[in-house]
Amino acid sequence: MSRFRGIWQASLNATKRALTWNVEDWIPPAEKYIFNFNSKEELKKWHLYSDSEYGGLSTASLEIKDDGNKSSGVFSGNLSLDVSEGTKWKISRSGFCGMRSKKFDGFIDLDAYDTVALRLKGDGRCYISTIYTENWVNSPGQLEDNSWQSFVFVPKDNWYIVKIPLDHYLPTWRGNVIDAKLEMNPSRILGMSLSVNAGGGVPGAKTGPGDFRVEIDWIKALRRE
Repeated sequence: MSRFRGIWQASLNATKRALTWNVEDWIPPAEKYIFNFNSKEELKKWHLYSDSEYGGLSTASLEIKDDGNKSSGVFSGNLSLDVSEGTKWKISRSGFCGMRSKKFDGFIDLDAYDTVALRLKGDGRCYISTIYTENWVNSPGQLEDNSWQSFVFVPKDNWYIVKIPLDHYLPTWRGNVIDAKLEMNPSRILGMSLSVNAGGGVPGAKTGPGDFRVEIDWIKALRRE
């Protein structure tokens, strides 16, 4: 076979392969797992935080529950409004705990999706879903990631799938909503968290100090349109 004929045949074969590709090769799937709490290995992707880092007395834990048929994550603990005596921190509020994912290796790109979904079994409290993106909202000299938050209310004792459109997440700065019209960049996501406060939330949700518990099956990205 001549060199010209070989090049022509290779080009023809490549064209045939391109014409036989499936639509799935071009369009991302309609849903994508971000986290799946089906093994203890999942715990290595998260770390806990609470007001205890600043003199508060709230406590939290994260473990995997295995009932023999299926595993799920359990984020639980106790919210306290008390503050340790003699603490050096001048905190204005206590009564919060959270679980935050460790930073992804690079970024996770959710640009092809419009919704975050969480399958949860709650306790009647209101939780906060947070997405962390690369810092461009705050001044470049600050090291903190940008945070985008949305309330998550889960009815007590039943599994429930919460679906939050990405454009419902509000930009926040240290827990306070930024009063500006900003858009999240879903292609530069660094991590996520789920947290709970003793106060605030949606009407009808359980509030105040005391125990909390939420089971987590998975967190996914969805494309609904």
